[in-house]
Amino acid sequence: MSDPTHPTAPDFSTRDPNSPAFWDERFERGFMPWDQAGVPTAFRAFAARHSGAAVLIPGCGSAYEAVWLAGHGNPVRAIDFSPAAVAAAHEQLGAQHAQLVEQTDFFTYEPPFTPAWIYERAFLCALPPARRTDYACRMAELLPGGALLAGFYFIGATPKGPPFGIDRTELDALLTPYFELIEDDAVTDSIAVFAGRERWLTWRRRP
Repeated sequence: MSDPTHPTAPDFSTRDPNSPAFWDERFERGFMPWDQAGVPTAFRAFAARHSGAAVLIPGCGSAYEAVWLAGHGNPVRAIDFSPAAVAAAHEQLGAQHAQLVEQTDFFTYEPPFTPAWIYERAFLCALPPARRTDYACRMAELLPGGALLAGFYFIGATPKGPPFGIDRTELDALLTPYFELIEDDAVTDSIAVFAGRERWLTWRRRP
């Protein structure tokens, strides 16, 4: 995801990941090293245990998981603020599922349902570190007591990004005011950009 860690990356003009244009340029030029082009094993296992739960996917990119969830009967909305990302998702989902993906800003979005689960997949690490407090607060606002924030977290600080890795102690301090950690599992099928640095974490919203 980070241009400096990929010496073959194109010379992009947009350098601010806070801007939709940053992501548009990468999707339009096909530079998406964070894209797994499928549904991860840990996600499938977790989702199978939460059949029928309403799911919100922020920073959804190509939204492979949204297709999987819809096919298994889960109400789902996938969102991204990049028009090019949403276009890629619509192509991936097909016309019958295009309504599942919306172009919008996570920090102001109001989903059409109360999520039972928000899926974290390369969203926190795509945000500049200055937005981490906003991330935690918005997750807490969207999830009622007992609901889950679950997914893949990129652990260990990085000098540049995205992806912006986060130290585990910082992540715990960020989320524990609002959430209780209930699952912490190793990830064995990470793509190259995240290899050896991911954990599947499940956080339950405090009452």
